[in-house]
Amino acid sequence: MKILPDRLTPTPQEFRFRADTAWWQSALASERGLPRELAEPLAFALAAHRMGDDLYLEGVVEGALELECSRCLARYRHALREPFRLVLEPAGDRSPAEPEAAGALSHHGVCLGDELETGWYRGRELDLGAFLREVVSLAIPVQPLCRESCPGLCGRCGAELGAGPCGCPETRSDSPFAVLARLRGATGGDD
Repeated sequence: MKILPDRLTPTPQEFRFRADTAWWQSALASERGLPRELAEPLAFALAAHRMGDDLYLEGVVEGALELECSRCLARYRHALREPFRLVLEPAGDRSPAEPEAAGALSHHGVCLGDELETGWYRGRELDLGAFLREVVSLAIPVQPLCRESCPGLCGRCGAELGAGPCGCPETRSDSPFAVLARLRGATGGDD
């Protein structure tokens, strides 16, 4: 997932990259909470061109991930289609103050700014792998849902409510504060 900035012109050039589960797992070995498997390889389509000394990259990533529903805990296939863009300025003699950013600039030729859409570049070859991993990571929903209407699990018995009623009796209180009233009565407080 490398591009050569010296070969870019003011006319956009197309690049295509594919990433499989092995790339995904090696890229996120230390990340917790992210899915370990891809349901299908990720396809990155990218157009890159020069704007003066700056580089402008725009594209989209498509693929699918295996996620776990945050309501019913079922595994499901989550389709991914996320557009992205990145504007890179030449780093020149500048060196980022953060050691991690300085290392990324010297090792990969790219250092992202505070915002994901900006950064700096240096060198004859730019490795976009870290940037593309970040794009995919940020596209994963914080609370994945197998479907918007997923009823989740029963709070009493843990049965999946999407498969049908669980048989637990429904109890509804007249007031949302009824539990507090019972608690207050149990402790004998009258204040």
